[in-house]
Amino acid sequence: MNIPRLVIAAPSSGSGKTTVATGLMAAFSERGLAVSPHKAGPDYIDPGYHALATGRPGRNLDAFMCGPELVAPLFAHGAAGCDLAVVEGVMGLYDGAAGRGELASTAQVAKLLRAPVVLVVDASSQSRSVAALVHGFASFDPQVRLGGVILNKVGSDRHEAMLREALEEAGMPVLGVLRRAPQVAAPSRHLGLVPVAERRADAVSSVTALADQVRAGCDLEALLALARTAPPLACEAWSPEAAISASPSFEARDPGRSPGGRPVIAVAGGAAFTFSYAEHAELLTAAGAEVVTFDPLRDEALPAGTSGLVIGGGFPEVYAPELSANEPLRRAVAGFAAAGGPVAAECAGLLYLARSLDGKPMCGVLDADARMSERLTLGYREAVAVSDSALAATGTRLRGHEFHRTVIEPGSGAAPAWGFTRPERRVEGFVQRGVHASYLHTHWAAEPSVALRFTGAAEAAAAAEAAAVVAGHP
Repeated sequence: MNIPRLVIAAPSSGSGKTTVATGLMAAFSERGLAVSPHKAGPDYIDPGYHALATGRPGRNLDAFMCGPELVAPLFAHGAAGCDLAVVEGVMGLYDGAAGRGELASTAQVAKLLRAPVVLVVDASSQSRSVAALVHGFASFDPQVRLGGVILNKVGSDRHEAMLREALEEAGMPVLGVLRRAPQVAAPSRHLGLVPVAERRADAVSSVTALADQVRAGCDLEALLALARTAPPLACEAWSPEAAISASPSFEARDPGRSPGGRPVIAVAGGAAFTFSYAEHAELLTAAGAEVVTFDPLRDEALPAGTSGLVIGGGFPEVYAPELSANEPLRRAVAGFAAAGGPVAAECAGLLYLARSLDGKPMCGVLDADARMSERLTLGYREAVAVSDSALAATGTRLRGHEFHRTVIEPGSGAAPAWGFTRPERRVEGFVQRGVHASYLHTHWAAEPSVALRFTGAAEAAAAAEAAAVVAGHP
C-alpha cells in the first residue's frame, strides 16, 4: 500500500509533539483529507485527541507489546483508504524500552514504516546550538530519514531569524515555526493529559486552536510533499478476522447455534474508563461477539444480555465518589462476577472490582483495597499467565505495560493473573471464577487467542443462562 505518511518526533518529551501532531491532523482534516492518526508506544490519552482531530480512531503502534513485525500491518489496517497518515512519536526520537536498544522507539517505528521524520524542537532556550542538536539527531542513525524541523516555543522574529540561519547552514529544512501559545495547552494531571472524554467541549476548542496555530506557522504544502516521498509498504494490512481465524484455538463459529445468538460483551467506557485499543473491540467482534459500551458513571445496569464484561484502564481514582454512588451498577457487576461471568479487568478495572478505592466502596469482587500512591509505576513488562482464566490459558506469554499511581493490597490473590519475568520477577493480579484482573495493560493484537478465548467464555455463559431459563420455565 502507498499511504503518504509522516512521523512527528522530538529530542525529548515536552518538546511539543502532541501539539504539532494533533494540530497537523486537524489542519489537514479541515482541508478535506482523510487523515489516519497513530501514536507510537502504549499511550492511551493522546489518541483521544487525535481521534477528535480526524474523526477516525486513534491507533497505537507499539513494537514492544505487539512485536516489530506487526507495526506496519497494524498501520496499514488503520490507514486503509486514507489520504495521509500522521504518527506521533513517544519520548525522544531514539528512546525505547529500557535496556533494549531501539526497541519500541519512535526511530524504530519510523524505520519499520519507511516514513520521513519531522523533528519538533523546543527552541525556547537556544539559538545557533539548534543546528548541532538537529545534526546529531539526523546523523545518529543513517536509516532514520529526518526530513525537516518544526521549531516550537520561538520567542520573537529575531529569535526565529537566528534559528533559521543556523539550520540553513546545517542544510536542514525548517517546515514550521510556532510561537509560545499557552492558551492552547491541554490540562495535565498525575498520568498526563486529561482525556478528551472528561473535557470534550474544551478539548474541541483546544484542537481547533491547535489547527489554527499549526496552519499559521507550518508549511502544510511542504509537509504534505514530504509525506508523499514515503515509498510503498510491502506488507498486508492486519485484519481482525484473519487474526482470529489464524489462532490455533479457532473453530468456525455459528453465533445462531445457541439460543442467545452472538454473546454480548459489555465494555466499560465514559470518563472514568477511557483507556482502550480499537483493535480489542474489533477482535471481539471478529471472534463472534456483539460489543456494547456502557458508562459506569451513569448506567445503573449492565447492557441487556451481557455475558462478558471488559473493564479497561482509565481514572477511577478521579471519579471514586461517583463510581461508589452508583450502587445499583456495583451490585450488578458483583452479581455477574459471583455467578461466574467472564470479566477481564485492566488497571482501572482492577481498582473498580476491589473492595474499596481511597476508602470509597467499589464492587467488592476482589478481597483487596486500593488507594492513591505518591509513586508512579511505569514501564514495559514481560508476563506469563500463571493461572487458567477466561482470558488466558496458563503459560500464555504476553508483553504489556504498567502505568499507574495507585496500589492495591494485597497485590495478588491465591491464583495470580500474571508472573512477570522481566524487568523483575513477581506475581501480580487476581484470577477467581470467571474474573481476570490485573494492573497490566496488554494489546490483544499480539495474541488474538485471548479475544477468542474470552468470547468463547462469554458464549458459554450465555448458553448456560439460556439453558437455566428454559429449565426454570418448562
